[in-house]
Amino acid sequence: MVVVIQRVSQASVSISGSIFSAIGHGLLVLVGMEEADAQEDITWLAAKIVNLRIFNDEAGIMNVSVKDVAGEVLIVSQFTLQACTKKGNRPSYIKAARPEVAIPLYEAFGASVAGALGKAVQTGQFGADMKVSLINDGPVTIVIDSKNRV
Repeated sequence: MVVVIQRVSQASVSISGSIFSAIGHGLLVLVGMEEADAQEDITWLAAKIVNLRIFNDEAGIMNVSVKDVAGEVLIVSQFTLQACTKKGNRPSYIKAARPEVAIPLYEAFGASVAGALGKAVQTGQFGADMKVSLINDGPVTIVIDSKNRV
């Protein structure tokens, strides 16, 4: 799994011109699943995201997590994170999980993040044409690949 984590002041997902989900202060997490992803990727990433110390403490130093600041999380599926651009100019998405694999992974990931956070998370709608809006706070943007955790 590949995730792009953005610290946000606010973020939302709109579908067909209507807001589908929205958060205030917290994290927007874009997630791309591949066929080889498993529960261990989900569990590891969920814990990493919830405990990542990328929010400012009282001294203005990035030293506290989204859990520590009682922040919110919005998770949006994005298969293009699995793009391979090594050859030519047209990205290949051969590594991206097919919907029958990706949807259960996406749902399990959302549930795992919610469990680690201790409260519900917001999500996009898998496979929908979504418009994602955000105000990146900092800006702070971090990319994590669960296959590179060692």
